[in-house]
Amino acid sequence: MTEEDTPVNKPSTARLNLFFFAAFVIFSILIFRLAFVQFVEGPELTYMETSRNTKDIPLAPVRGPIYDATGEVALAYSEPVQSLYVLLYEDYRNDERRQEAEELAHDLAAVFKQFNPGDKEQPDAEEIIKRLDLDYQKTFGYVPRLVKSDLSTKEIAFFMEKKADYPGVMVLEENIRKYDPDGVAVQIVGYTREFKRAPDSIAKYKAIREGASTQRDPGLVYHEEEKVGFDGLELQYQEELRGRSGYQSIDIDARNLPDGTMLQTPPEKGYSLVSTINKEIQMAAQEAITDELRRLPKAITGYAVAMEVDTGNVVAMASMPDYDPNDWDYDKIKYVFRNGTTESFPPNDAKPSRAESVILLGSVIKPLSVLIGLKEGLFTAGQTYHDQGYAILGKDGRQVKNSHSAYNGSITARRAIEKSSNAFMIDMVGKRLLSKYGSEGIDIWDKHMKEFGLGVSTGVDLPNEFLGRLEYTNKDESALTRLAFASFGQQAKYTTMQLAQYTTMLANKGKRMEPHLVKEIRDADGNVVKEIKPKVLNEVDFADAHWNEVHKGMVTKVSAFDGFPYDYARKTGTSEQGTGPNKKENGVFIAFAPRDNPKLAVAVVVPEGGFGSVSASPIARKIFDAYDEVYGLDGTPKGKKDEGKDKE
Repeated sequence: MTEEDTPVNKPSTARLNLFFFAAFVIFSILIFRLAFVQFVEGPELTYMETSRNTKDIPLAPVRGPIYDATGEVALAYSEPVQSLYVLLYEDYRNDERRQEAEELAHDLAAVFKQFNPGDKEQPDAEEIIKRLDLDYQKTFGYVPRLVKSDLSTKEIAFFMEKKADYPGVMVLEENIRKYDPDGVAVQIVGYTREFKRAPDSIAKYKAIREGASTQRDPGLVYHEEEKVGFDGLELQYQEELRGRSGYQSIDIDARNLPDGTMLQTPPEKGYSLVSTINKEIQMAAQEAITDELRRLPKAITGYAVAMEVDTGNVVAMASMPDYDPNDWDYDKIKYVFRNGTTESFPPNDAKPSRAESVILLGSVIKPLSVLIGLKEGLFTAGQTYHDQGYAILGKDGRQVKNSHSAYNGSITARRAIEKSSNAFMIDMVGKRLLSKYGSEGIDIWDKHMKEFGLGVSTGVDLPNEFLGRLEYTNKDESALTRLAFASFGQQAKYTTMQLAQYTTMLANKGKRMEPHLVKEIRDADGNVVKEIKPKVLNEVDFADAHWNEVHKGMVTKVSAFDGFPYDYARKTGTSEQGTGPNKKENGVFIAFAPRDNPKLAVAVVVPEGGFGSVSASPIARKIFDAYDEVYGLDGTPKGKKDEGKDKE
């Protein structure tokens, strides 16, 4: 073989391609890992690095405000205050050092007394020593001790000027939560308390505690003294309102005591909420309930919800009596902090300060009973029924009477709604459901109830919603008894919010609108970051003729609406609970207006208020009037009536 014939070992094209592909993959992985470290793990690694010899002490974030529907009236807001803190640079557990700290406490107490003579609320030396926690029983030595909040301008000036004379003493800006002084919708807005007081029953705070050891973002670290939402919108929108914590970074020594200068990263302000609650309408609702409670002999509480038919906006949601969230004391509010969506305390005759808010609906269920009867083909719109004032249940001939044993004679379904006939509902709906479906008639009834939002979540943006108490599912009673009593509103208890959603469905002919109390979320600069739009949860399919028949039956005479300038649909109700001397009559009222082009649906419940036409309807009337002034039931706001004109 000649030299020219010697084979040359050249790499094949496939091997070259494999080599370049492998190199590409390796470099891609390296670049991706570098980017991941820089942009994803970077903040955490930086935090870990700085945390090796330093400690980050959280500063509470600036909580965002909650506005009424105008976006101008603040229902809840954070007000900046200056607070005095002391940072302990030494270990004060030995006698000599402790004496120095106690001398400081006496000096501070003297300053407070100097600028606040006669004010017994000022901390004295003994209280200041307690707050300094010199034995480190509450926290580590490097954590600044809060001595006094809300310093006066004179106190601030004094400590800033005398800073060198008080080593370790710092004046820091904090925020305290304030609420509208008029007490607007306080049970909806809710209240705040220290994070350390949050029970594990509030799931979001339990999760934060459980994840605290792995939380590497200082902005998301919760301080034990930080105020967090405990109820209402404050709790529901905790993450949006909170913002981000600031923090103070300080080097520490082996004794866990400060060793160097403290650096501060300021907190970030949270988002603001624009609620659907209109202050003017809300105050009208609250005042209307309060006026009725003064007039009624037994009633001690009342609830009202006003919901726009097309949007689901809750423009007013009143629960009275209410409380002052600026002066929070559980013992004062424990029977009044619940709103129209939550489960109430059961009634207790031994405690007259408490009444049940989740009550039987009574006759306001009758429009739905008739709809079910028409839908299920139990009777026709033109079919008549002879109402002799009572219906008979069972073989023992037990009579269930109409209110006042009213004899209505020959009536149609429409007339049965108007006259509020219990007998019609029992014989034509309850009994006939049982005859058609047997014991499964209970399931048919339950299905229809839940389609109308009764017995299920309304979807409202409030925590702790109660879904109702469905007594018709109690198998200790016969199916006949359950269906008969359910047909005229005596077998299930619902919230005022559920009642309002049901009324809205009657008004818009079958669309279950999701009620909401917040319509916009804005950032700290006022930009809208989220808009809550109307949402239909489900629709029911009933013939238009059936809807019209029911609407025409909702014409009961109600004197509180004398002179009302709109045609409106309404239904009064009086549900009964207990017997004999413990018998309670609850006033219930629902309405929507205008009848042919509904804009607003209102539900009112007055536990132990007596007849709904007397106790609940005046409240609804004032809410409709207020809405007409602000927004206009016909689309044209009427505004305040002119006052001060000369009388002729």
